[in-house]
Amino acid sequence: MNRKPAAYDRRTVLRTTGTLLATGALAGCLGGDGEEGDDAGSGDEYERVPEEEEPDYEGWFDTTGNYEGTADGRGESEVGVAVGAGDRGYAFEPAAVMVELGTTVVWEWTGSGGGHNVVEEDETFGDDEIHTEEGHTYEHTLEEPGTYRYVCTPHDTQGMRGAIVVEE
Repeated sequence: MNRKPAAYDRRTVLRTTGTLLATGALAGCLGGDGEEGDDAGSGDEYERVPEEEEPDYEGWFDTTGNYEGTADGRGESEVGVAVGAGDRGYAFEPAAVMVELGTTVVWEWTGSGGGHNVVEEDETFGDDEIHTEEGHTYEHTLEEPGTYRYVCTPHDTQGMRGAIVVEE
């Protein structure tokens, strides 16, 4: 099933206005159709993993309003995740993405929702400093298989949670 929520269109319009220059250099690396100008990290460049491959996040996304399934970033050397997505800026987009070993994940701040960080629950990776500026990025290359769950610590109670699933 490759259904995308209607919010993607709204997010794309809002993010594109302020981030075309900042994301243009990365867009070709972040998936989609490979054409320059893709909106890096908006999530709409990714298909969803098939239902039978959907991981069990054990309730991790129960308070997350934008989780609609796991984005399929397999086959990409680099994937993007927007930090401060959603109507109020309290979301990661996509909320969950599946990648292969050696994939680099680039989190890019949208400038919405106040200050954010990215902290993996076991502190395997993260940028725990609070950033507010649009275009700030943090990246991490995933070298071990597993499910990595992370939060924005100031907005965890608002459901700002994400996950990266790394396959061998």
